Amino acid sequence: MANLKTSILICIGLVWITLAAYWSTGSFQFINFDDNVYVYDNGHVQSGLSWNGVQWAFSADSSKVGHWHPITWLSLMLDYKFFGLNPSGYHLMNLLFHILNTILLFLIFHRMTKALWQSAFVAALFAIHPLHVESVAWVTERKDVLSTFFWMLTMGAYVFYVEHKTFSRYFIILVLFTVGLMSKAMLVTLPFVLVLLDYWPLNRFQAALSTSDSQGKWSGLRKVIVEKLPLFALTGVFTVIPYLAAQKANAVLSSLPLDLRIENALRAYVIYIWKMIWPQDLAVFYPYSAELPIWQILVAVITLTAITLFTLWMRKRLPFFIVGWLWYLGTLLPVIGIIQAGQQAYADRYTYIPLIGIFIMLCWTVPLLTRNLPYHRTLIGIGGGIVLAACIVISQTQVNYWQDSDKLMTHALEVTQNNYVAQTSLGIVLMKKGQTAKAMSHFEEAIRINPLYAYAQNNLGLLLSQQGRTDAALAHLNAAIRINPNYADAYSNLADLFRRTGRIEDALVNCRKAIEIDPYHADAYAILGAILARQGSITEATDYLTRAIHLKPNLPEAHLILAILFMQQGKLDEAAAHLKNIIQIKPDVALAHYYLGLIAEAQGNYHEAIQHFQDTLRIQPDFEKAQNSLNKLRTRQG
Repeated sequence: MANLKTSILICIGLVWITLAAYWSTGSFQFINFDDNVYVYDNGHVQSGLSWNGVQWAFSADSSKVGHWHPITWLSLMLDYKFFGLNPSGYHLMNLLFHILNTILLFLIFHRMTKALWQSAFVAALFAIHPLHVESVAWVTERKDVLSTFFWMLTMGAYVFYVEHKTFSRYFIILVLFTVGLMSKAMLVTLPFVLVLLDYWPLNRFQAALSTSDSQGKWSGLRKVIVEKLPLFALTGVFTVIPYLAAQKANAVLSSLPLDLRIENALRAYVIYIWKMIWPQDLAVFYPYSAELPIWQILVAVITLTAITLFTLWMRKRLPFFIVGWLWYLGTLLPVIGIIQAGQQAYADRYTYIPLIGIFIMLCWTVPLLTRNLPYHRTLIGIGGGIVLAACIVISQTQVNYWQDSDKLMTHALEVTQNNYVAQTSLGIVLMKKGQTAKAMSHFEEAIRINPLYAYAQNNLGLLLSQQGRTDAALAHLNAAIRINPNYADAYSNLADLFRRTGRIEDALVNCRKAIEIDPYHADAYAILGAILARQGSITEATDYLTRAIHLKPNLPEAHLILAILFMQQGKLDEAAAHLKNIIQIKPDVALAHYYLGLIAEAQGNYHEAIQHFQDTLRIQPDFEKAQNSLNKLRTRQG
């Protein structure tokens, strides 16, 4: 009973320290680095848990982000149902999953090892280590915290299965593991980890080998391995799926030489350990280096070899050491960069599960080394308290960088070099703020660093297009397409440029190309609808514009054109609904207020009409038609 009370108090303590580090995320914004693709520009997510949305989540089309993770998509759809586009709800759901992962980690390790305080400290480090901030504070990393939730449940179910082997318990393992793999393929290493747990702390290998009967000995070992075969089969399937998904999204960088990828992988293994010890200069993106200093590779090889040899040598005396080390090496393998997905050299989020292995090594080794010191428990308690306090303080600082894109990317530029991704993201922030000169300088710097970064080429082309610099815009948009021939956004932006410069046939060709690449590309449907509306194809235009808004509700121009079409047909209520949507998305669109004023006037709501005409003139004082309508209404009212 006393142990149960202590466990409950530890769980409460873990919740409190996690909240202390992360509670501020509830007031944070979305980030313009992937959060747009995952939430606020994703019409499928914004359709909520609809049947069409579920079909899309499980389809190959959902993997354009480079991952096939239908369960993650469903969780984000459920978030939208409750929170809409309020980022607070998404952030708090990430935090909730992180808290659940922390508690499950403690409970499972305590049940396996019967070591209360070591298990508690592993969970505490997992909860508040600064390297885990990215996984919790970034909405896009829902796949990280959600898949880890199923990792923990699968691991817990395995412990129950080992205690009492029944088919029903094994079936639960298979179900949880499959769902976890459909949240993020990072779980492909879980069967390997279960084998490690069989060695320690479950001691199943030792139990089999201790049998005096040689036939029984190998039979026992065979059972331990054979029962994992269905899990390894699932691992095989879900190892191929993410690779194909990354290829579909053009995210597999096979052009990088294999020797460079291996060198970077060796260095990354050591960098993660160093950042665990000294979590400084953490960034959302670490650029890949074309050349790595030979001394760094040598240090990495020596360090990894020395630790591996030591763990093998001490495997019987310190079984937790080899289990922790192999946990770290093995669970990092899918994301270490041998098969490179994405353009990052390494990423903090990749340590979310792997660092548990290092925490195991530390939390079981330190008590062993200090057991003969006087007051060793007091010393461990004080030392542990200092470490946790430092983690909370550093994590709180790191968490605050995630408030918005501006702060996050500015920090990334301060702590990294040649960060073309941060340059581009900061440029987008400034472009939306109307600071076009500064935005352009960031895009140009990103292209200077990496001329083959299609995202920067596309956004610079878009900015130049908005400024009316047609030739320069065409050059950069075409460059983006040359770099990535399947870049639907670039084709869509090119189509919009052609539309506004009167090259309608070219606009139609590029619209259809964007839709061919991405059948769910809302902007392309909106541009196509706008062209057809101008050509007088009202029914077809309405269909395309409606589809665009369904896929991406925050398209003011699509709402405006639809509203005008409905007004021309006398469908004033439908038109008003779209105009009100525009004001919700972007309150300073003068035309939306003007047309709402006309609709209100036509419906005899003169007071409302006057208010809308006044709002129109507040936004655009030289709007002559709005002034005339306002004067007419005031005269009518005497």
